[in-house]
Amino acid sequence: MGDRIKILTGNAHRQLAGEIAEDLNLSLGKAQVGKFSNGETSVMISESIRDMDVYIIQPTCNPNVNDNLMELLIMADAIRRASAHRITAVIPCFGYARQDKKDKSRAPITGKLVANLIETAGIDRVITMDLHASQIQGFFNIPVDNLYAEPQIIKYIRKYIPGEKVIVSPDAGGVKRAKSISDKLDADLAIIHKERKKANEVSGMILVGDVKDKVALIIDDMADTCGTLVSACEMLISKGAIKVYAIVTHGVLSGDAIKKLNESSLTELIITNTIPHAEKAAQCPKLKTINICHTLSEAIRRTHHGESISSLFSDSK
Repeated sequence: MGDRIKILTGNAHRQLAGEIAEDLNLSLGKAQVGKFSNGETSVMISESIRDMDVYIIQPTCNPNVNDNLMELLIMADAIRRASAHRITAVIPCFGYARQDKKDKSRAPITGKLVANLIETAGIDRVITMDLHASQIQGFFNIPVDNLYAEPQIIKYIRKYIPGEKVIVSPDAGGVKRAKSISDKLDADLAIIHKERKKANEVSGMILVGDVKDKVALIIDDMADTCGTLVSACEMLISKGAIKVYAIVTHGVLSGDAIKKLNESSLTELIITNTIPHAEKAAQCPKLKTINICHTLSEAIRRTHHGESISSLFSDSK
């Protein structure tokens, strides 16, 4: 890779950052990221990064979304003031992305706010994965590469999930994602229409499509409290599905999500490692992981060398 690139990380997902650096035959850069006694974030870059191409691996994810975001911003400021040539934020899970439009009176658009903060901190480019809404790319005035976990998901399905399949979108907003996967697998498509009383609480569900005597695969970008996911699973089983798998990119798994999964009829919940979840995987045997380390490391390598990364969006053979 040469000596003009540096991989740095905060405390959000050090394991993923280490795997990415190893995949690139690099060692992680020296940065001390902690807290002052009053709770403020403390950052010190412990080696020269002058005129280097610097990549910060830092998902702004749970369990400490705000701390992870502040670490990213303060690290970027420190790196910019240390005269780095270019700063790229690699944010596998982009926090605050769910509030991407003003859907109620007096509601914030936090996706845009975070984009402004990232630009103001001096970051030149963002690499992320499966944004909750693709229009978030338009919130930035800098280049944003929104990678997809779809190629890895399709490989996993072909290798580990046999039988006649039906791809299920858990809501109308995910139909495009589910349709793309069903086309590549030559599988049927079903849609669950859900009515929400409020966030994370669904009042009713209607299934559009046939799942009888098929293996149902629920495809989504995020699993949070898993209440909707478990309800969808029970509905699909009642409609005649043989087994139900759920495959999501970001395993937030907040609240009592693990308890719900263990007590549900779900065969497996397959998530990527954009968010650290080793502790939760130990509590839930249904939790399986797709490693997206190589996708991110390849995006970094190509960006550093000025190569196209478009094949990363579609290489699912």
